Amino acid sequence: MSRFCTMALALGVLALMGCSSNPHKAEKIDTEMENSNSVTGDTKLGIKDGNLVVQRKTQMNEELRRLQNEVYGLEDRVYGNRKYGSKGLYGALKTCRLKLSSKEMGGDGKLMWTEPIDRVTDKEDEFNIGIDEKDKIVAVKEEFLKDRIKRFKGYKRVLQKRQDEYEEKLEICDAALASKKFDMKKKKEAASSN
Repeated sequence: MSRFCTMALALGVLALMGCSSNPHKAEKIDTEMENSNSVTGDTKLGIKDGNLVVQRKTQMNEELRRLQNEVYGLEDRVYGNRKYGSKGLYGALKTCRLKLSSKEMGGDGKLMWTEPIDRVTDKEDEFNIGIDEKDKIVAVKEEFLKDRIKRFKGYKRVLQKRQDEYEEKLEICDAALASKKFDMKKKKEAASSN
């Protein structure tokens, strides 16, 4: 084999490797199955290459919408939603700590420190502003699908961890508040019996 042929073959192999290693390229997926039956709306049971398989096939726009809605709902559960006036776990914890530190409960009337709100999805909106192909002024944000899914799965993990943390902190605060209320009630009963 000549040097030219060897070099051409090597470049061809490198080019194929480069194309196959791009994680953002649309990949053909064989979803055909024999003897398939529906399990649920997007899940089927069937035979593929002689193997019994359960296959879940969904449109990516639906999957991305589901993931995003789950993340936004989780963030609202943790931090509340200003638009709808909900306080979330963060607001409930802040209210509990305010009651716990009130003079009525024997506190000094000063709010206990609560960490600042850190909404993860607020950091994502950065657009390129310009004119599109129809001469309309637009704002465009573009990213690879796999990157967006990875980012939102990361948001979900962070928010699930924060939800667990705030639920625990709120339970601790509620228990302390209930204990103080009980003690205050006992003091009032003792004072009224004297």
